[in-house]
Amino acid sequence: MFKAAAALLATCAVMQAAAATCEAVSRPQLTPVIELYTSEGCSSCPPADRWLSGLKSAAAQGRVVAQAFHVGYWDSMGWVDRFALAANTARQKEIAAANHESGIYTPQLVRNGQDWRDYGSALAVRTEPARAAIRLAEPEPGRFEATVTPADPAQSWAAYWTVTEHGHASKVKAGENAGEFLQHDFVVRQYVPVPAQRGPQTLQLRAVPRDGQAPRQANLVVFDPKTMKPLQALSLACAG
Repeated sequence: MFKAAAALLATCAVMQAAAATCEAVSRPQLTPVIELYTSEGCSSCPPADRWLSGLKSAAAQGRVVAQAFHVGYWDSMGWVDRFALAANTARQKEIAAANHESGIYTPQLVRNGQDWRDYGSALAVRTEPARAAIRLAEPEPGRFEATVTPADPAQSWAAYWTVTEHGHASKVKAGENAGEFLQHDFVVRQYVPVPAQRGPQTLQLRAVPRDGQAPRQANLVVFDPKTMKPLQALSLACAG
């Protein structure tokens, strides 16, 4: 009787652990990928930041993967952006090179790997089928796992992970935005590129610690390394 009860309890524990795993599966249609390159030291950036925050509902519905890449090349102007990452600037330069652009700037909106000047039409475009499928899960706190299945097994693909957080704010004391109280969502706290792959693959990410109680998401963008165009993208937001 004791052994049977112990076995039942063990089975229940396994089932509860499986049920507790947070996961998401990508849609058949390509999910638009929005990248905003921004800085707390840039006076023209706050309106773009507010626009990005307006995408929270669409992101929660899985209709967009949105990310705010804070860059550091404004830091010499009197205010150091605490969210700026060297990897974010490197990503922006990579996009500029792929699109044969002469330089980088803020605020820059990038949609599906392309410089995009019309904010109002960023999501108002025709749908197209995804060229890869993604299953994304958080089997334990802070560890994310993704299964990527390209539609064409011969397709070469690359990817990048980001961990983004909502609800950050700064009281800027110097630089172009001196005296301003800035609020940020979709802040990229971690950016991890994945080199070129081929065929189905499983990827893993160990996320940086959460900043306080800020709500966060893990995002995976799978793209064609030749064109920078996404094949598919997916976000996962888990409690805790």
